[in-house]
Amino acid sequence: MKSYREIFSFVLIFAGILFLSFAYPNMQDNPEIINAIKSGNSRELARSFNSSIDLILPGNEGTYSKTQAELMVGNFFRSNPPKSFVVKQEGTSSDSSKYTIGQYLSSNNKTFRTYYLTKRIGSAQLIQLLQFEEN
Repeated sequence: MKSYREIFSFVLIFAGILFLSFAYPNMQDNPEIINAIKSGNSRELARSFNSSIDLILPGNEGTYSKTQAELMVGNFFRSNPPKSFVVKQEGTSSDSSKYTIGQYLSSNNKTFRTYYLTKRIGSAQLIQLLQFEEN
């Protein structure tokens, strides 16, 4: 029979793991995506684009090649240089796609609700949809 100390230790460790999973929701599979958005680096962000991507930017919406999307996102970042990017919510949909919702604040004090959807293609989790919507 297990002692109370062993049971208490197990419960304490389990509670700690559970707390950390809620306290640090930004720990995701692709921190390079978050870092690229935070730094306004379209080249680094494009490394995580699928070969074609649904892109929604202020004044622009459509499906673009990886190269076209990189140029358009680069123009967006130049017009709205990053001040901060904070992840607000993450999750997994029924088809194992992963989504992230965040808030992008530009240095010209514009706020954008940011959403991206990734899907596993081969061994990589690639962006299928990227959206910056001004609040």
